[in-house]
Amino acid sequence: MQKPSRNLQENIAEIKKRLPAEDVLVFDFALSSGRACAAVFTDGVTNKELLGEQVAKPLREYEGEETFEGFSEALAAPENKEGGDFAALAEEILDGNAALFFDGFDRTLILGVKTVPLRTIAEPPTDIAIKGPRAGFVEDVKTNMSLLRTRLKTPELLFSTVKIGRRSRTKVVVCYLKDIAREEVVRSIVARLKRIDIDGVPDSSYIAPFLSGRRHSLFKQTGTTEKPDILAAKMLEGRVGLLVDGSPIALTLPYLVAEDFQASEDYFVSPYRASFTRFIRAFSLIISIYLPAFYVSAQLFKLQLLPLGLLLTIASNIQGLPLSPSMEMFLTLLLLEVLTEASVRMPKYVGMALSVVGALVLGDTAVNAGILSTPAILIIALSGICLYTVPNLIETTSLVRMLMLLAAGSVGTYGIILLTAFLLYYLFSSESYGAPLLAPFSPLVKGDLKDSLAKYNLSGLKERPALLRGKNKTRLKDDER
Repeated sequence: MQKPSRNLQENIAEIKKRLPAEDVLVFDFALSSGRACAAVFTDGVTNKELLGEQVAKPLREYEGEETFEGFSEALAAPENKEGGDFAALAEEILDGNAALFFDGFDRTLILGVKTVPLRTIAEPPTDIAIKGPRAGFVEDVKTNMSLLRTRLKTPELLFSTVKIGRRSRTKVVVCYLKDIAREEVVRSIVARLKRIDIDGVPDSSYIAPFLSGRRHSLFKQTGTTEKPDILAAKMLEGRVGLLVDGSPIALTLPYLVAEDFQASEDYFVSPYRASFTRFIRAFSLIISIYLPAFYVSAQLFKLQLLPLGLLLTIASNIQGLPLSPSMEMFLTLLLLEVLTEASVRMPKYVGMALSVVGALVLGDTAVNAGILSTPAILIIALSGICLYTVPNLIETTSLVRMLMLLAAGSVGTYGIILLTAFLLYYLFSSESYGAPLLAPFSPLVKGDLKDSLAKYNLSGLKERPALLRGKNKTRLKDDER
């Protein structure tokens, strides 16, 4: 821990030795008395205008007693603090702040003159709502903290910052309401964050596996959102939020599977409409996973599962096909996955053309050529559409759908039942910081069912979710009138 000396040139030489990059600049100037000063900063990340107006100009005009405290009070910069050793100074400089050295003093000032090019606050592409707030998180953690603070104007909202990454030194901010969130959950999350030893953290998804109990789980273990109003609502229920500098996606813990069937606009429409749409999402997810598998199982093993009229229609369409039902369905599903991935990765306008070509030309040609049947394409298309009703579960459910298809093609209906039982057992035994993933259905918590697949009126949600075991259980007090 080498600390600055009283010699200005030695201090500058030591900083340049630690930070030899060309974008680390030194701004030399002098006080009115002639005392030499130097500000070291990173070009492109530090606001040079603020450095000149709020730091250099006041010091050049300073005529008071030349003490470290006097220099600090003379600055017009609202954010400044005393620096530490050279390692801490180098970290502050790379973070966008400026380090101010005075000749004849072994103490330094850290100046908060950081500037970051920001994206305009807009509605996020993954959380689009018809009703409700439109603002979404951006890539700057301080801006995201301010967006959260504007929605929770309470002194109980606390932030705890942890820097992760040996090279990136990325700020990860743990957000929670002190009088609601459980202290043991907050301590556990902070402890796990401090144990992460990685080169860099480009996005919040990099730290999500380290916060889950099962790092190699097929199912997600952390909640995600890009909207500050959703994060504020989850924190009011007793959850803990995590904001990562450089990422617009916030993480929430503990996580429940039922969260992904909820949407922000559910709380801005009638409870009947919200409950109906949630059941639609759950029903659509079941269709997307099981429909291709049951279609293949019915053709190979159990024709009695299909009505006679539908069976005759399918028989007339699959007559003469060179592929077995399982291979045909697998090929069609693989084609859908390829088209989806290509349309996402391609440029916007080329992606639209690719979707049209893949859906119309390629599909119609495959049917006319006798390679694929019309029912197979119809079933896969319906399964794909239903899959996107719950976008936060696409990664998991698409893999589960493929596993169901393989089980149906190998063993039939019994394979589907066995795989379903295994997945349910896996989910039953999984938890997130003391909260079971399938709660409030397993274990059954009647009070929490009011905001699960069914949505009660706000007047009926008087208590916070019992499974989160927050300190303050009362969310809505009764009207005493």
